[in-house]
Amino acid sequence: MQSINTQVTNTQEVVELTQRWVREVVVGLGLCPFAAKPFAENTIRYCVAPSAAPEDILHSIYSECVLLSSVSHEATETTLVITPNALSDFHDYNQFFNEVDLLLSRNDWEGVLQVASFHPQYQFAGTSVSDAENYTNRAPYPIFHLLREDRLEKAIEFYPDVDEIPERNIARMNALSQDEIHRLFYYLNKT
Repeated sequence: MQSINTQVTNTQEVVELTQRWVREVVVGLGLCPFAAKPFAENTIRYCVAPSAAPEDILHSIYSECVLLSSVSHEATETTLVITPNALSDFHDYNQFFNEVDLLLSRNDWEGVLQVASFHPQYQFAGTSVSDAENYTNRAPYPIFHLLREDRLEKAIEFYPDVDEIPERNIARMNALSQDEIHRLFYYLNKT
């Protein structure tokens, strides 16, 4: 597998590694209680945006937003826009989110779609780089997760104690041994 520091040209490898991360980390550790169903039903769309150019990444995100707005959730519940060749610096990735938010606003997708963030160097404000809780959002590549707000609200409606998910996830990550972290997040140590 390629690391995010080298040019990735094999989009199938990018998709496979991302699917493995969803299966083993997101669903496997139960970090997102709403991910298991779309993963099992194969309604997660994996869109690889191979370009490093910001305008190309925005175009990919725009195209996926259009798609999500035009197909049923049974066909595509959610989309992961994966940028293996861009935004490898977490600060740059966070800054780029302003452009993504503007894209949603300009196209009247606020309240319809929202974007969750995942990155190999993810770090929550007020944490140290090595804090285990950061692993809840560490993915093999920079990812923009496009979610349908109505579907998210429906899922939350039937999930007890949704406000406890972050604390539960922090506890789960802190309970992992170093061997488990290295096994699950092996892609973070590649050069």
